[in-house]
Amino acid sequence: MGGGTLRRGRVAPVVVAGSLVRGVAPTAVTTWATLGGSMLGREAGRVADALEAGDLERARGLLRGLCGRDPAELDQGQIARAVVESVAENTSDAVVGPLVWGALAGVPGLAGFRAVNTLDAMVGRRNARYARFGTAAARLDDLAGWGPARLTALLTVLAAPVVGGDVQRAWRAWRRDGNAHPSPNAGQCEAAFAGALGRSLGGVNAYAGREEHRPVLGDGPSVEVADIRRAVCLARAVNVLALAVAVGVAR
Repeated sequence: MGGGTLRRGRVAPVVVAGSLVRGVAPTAVTTWATLGGSMLGREAGRVADALEAGDLERARGLLRGLCGRDPAELDQGQIARAVVESVAENTSDAVVGPLVWGALAGVPGLAGFRAVNTLDAMVGRRNARYARFGTAAARLDDLAGWGPARLTALLTVLAAPVVGGDVQRAWRAWRRDGNAHPSPNAGQCEAAFAGALGRSLGGVNAYAGREEHRPVLGDGPSVEVADIRRAVCLARAVNVLALAVAVGVAR
């Protein structure tokens, strides 16, 4: 009896450890694969490096890795604005959204949200050939990102002091301008970032031969090159806050 008890006592921790590894490992791997905050900050920083060095052509080339705009005719300020807007929107898509859905639904939530978001980026409302499929993908992405985008905006408002911003100003910009954007989710994030940074976002965007006129978000001066690094710093603060929220929800 004593020997049997001892063996069971030795085996039990091994079984428990194995169960933990099987549970934690998929979550860790999926989280690593789906969260894009580090890459987003790194790519934005590379554009800032190029602009600060006066290498406009390199900055234009690097911008293609962050957004789908045609950078051929963009000047320094327009590139900086595109980067800040991309950082704002992708803070929700690449970090907050996966964390929220992961906290609510585990690995399927993490992977599912990123799959929907990636599908929208690939075919969402892109052309006539994929009109039905792309529209469905875009609407599904809008639905999945509705909550994360608004949480991102709220956390951005709270994190405004990290970059020398004002919480009340960020709140006003978010609540006033968040719904002016054609995207129900991107506008929330961009308006909050504009308010937190004390800058204005929006304007004319060029996409493969067509122009889109976006409403102005925020009420500050135009974005400058230095604001790219401020936006990355703000995004990192939002990421930390979002992680804390996700941990609290998952408990």
